[in-house]
Amino acid sequence: MNKKSKKKFMIAGGLLFVFILFTVAVMKVDVAAIGPKDSLVGLSKINDFMFKKLGTHPIWDMITEVLLVTAFLIVLLFGVIGIKQLIERKSLWKVEHGILLLAVFYVFLAAFYELFEVVVVNYRPILEDGELAASFPSSHTMLICSIVGSAMVLFDRMLTNKVVRNVVEIIGGIILILAVMGRLLAGVHWFTDILGGVLLSAALVMFYDASVVYMDEIS
Repeated sequence: MNKKSKKKFMIAGGLLFVFILFTVAVMKVDVAAIGPKDSLVGLSKINDFMFKKLGTHPIWDMITEVLLVTAFLIVLLFGVIGIKQLIERKSLWKVEHGILLLAVFYVFLAAFYELFEVVVVNYRPILEDGELAASFPSSHTMLICSIVGSAMVLFDRMLTNKVVRNVVEIIGGIILILAVMGRLLAGVHWFTDILGGVLLSAALVMFYDASVVYMDEIS
């Protein structure tokens, strides 16, 4: 493993470690019954303050739903590109390794999504159909940031035109900002849910980036 990929893997590991520590803090620190139906929420003072300060805004919930659909369209786009390369090159192993690794990345992303649907760290500040719903980390934040972030890594490799690449990076950055701020302003998650989603997606994207660089080094 060369210095560049090793450094990226170390950063990714560090981000994942921070996410784990943060998750433990959310589960154990300043836990109070501030949620619906007296559900317990960790880091309750900051969460309660942010929720009361920002309130709920359904329009932002709708905007982030659109962003999530956009993210899934990106997944579909890379799926089509991968299938096209497979047909043309007649071998799975001749498909761009960035796309193959992206498929693995999506599997891990789905696994984390399912994990936190089963392992409930805390519940949302609002009820869904009158019932409590898992809230940590924010799944919209995690999915959008992970999909768009990994796409930006791959687009940076695939796009040769500098102007187009810069435009794509700007659009990606705007989507990421809107996703994070939108979920926070929507009021359907606690502040720590959003931060947890950002931390986890940052770790996953960095692991993907490191893996792509490593494959470049050994190929």
